[in-house]
Amino acid sequence: MHSLTIENYVKSIYNICLHQPGESASTGQVSEALGVAPGTVTSMLKTLNAAGLATYAPYEGVRLTESGETLALRILRRHRLIELFLTTTLKLSWDEVHDEAEHLEHAVSDLLVDRIDAFLGNPETDPHGDPIPRADGSVPRPDSLCLTQWTVGSPFRLVRVLDQTPSFLRYLSEAGLPLGAHGKVMEHRREAGTVIVRMGVTETTLGRDAAEKILVTKVGSGALERTPGPSLGNR
Repeated sequence: MHSLTIENYVKSIYNICLHQPGESASTGQVSEALGVAPGTVTSMLKTLNAAGLATYAPYEGVRLTESGETLALRILRRHRLIELFLTTTLKLSWDEVHDEAEHLEHAVSDLLVDRIDAFLGNPETDPHGDPIPRADGSVPRPDSLCLTQWTVGSPFRLVRVLDQTPSFLRYLSEAGLPLGAHGKVMEHRREAGTVIVRMGVTETTLGRDAAEKILVTKVGSGALERTPGPSLGNR
């Protein structure tokens, strides 16, 4: 069993490196993600290195080892299945579940997580569209683009939201942009830094920063590319 702190560190390092392929996570990035002092981060990265969960070198950053990535995927699996369970069974909204799942992900057993997975019908994504790692370590990879890259006039389906702060999720709900919503990009106003989308008869103007955090795919597209990952081990 790993401590709550170690689990939070490997999950954060995994997410940072996922969005910058081939690069290590810097001490500053980990510090910002976890909200702790850089000196504290350095000390913990040395601990992860000694435990074989990461490789760390001063001024070069940190990467997870295969064991560290396996642990990170296990935690993400717990977190995302718990989020979906809370929205499905307790009807919590998508802007309420993250903090609850942050607490519960460290307390539930893998057996309970597998039972939740089966109960929910082995879902591919959580309430925000994030892929749920499978028990074998593979991760679904939806084919999607952010709204800033979407062709004007082409119908889309909203499949993932990268910014999962409660205020942003509430904004999307109020704007008629929940997960699964269908719409069209009407115009890219690059000079103004905005994207205009139409949902039904309603048009909404989004800033490019917001639009880049919204991922969409073709209407009717449900195919997922499964990318192998490290095994999560025997249950």
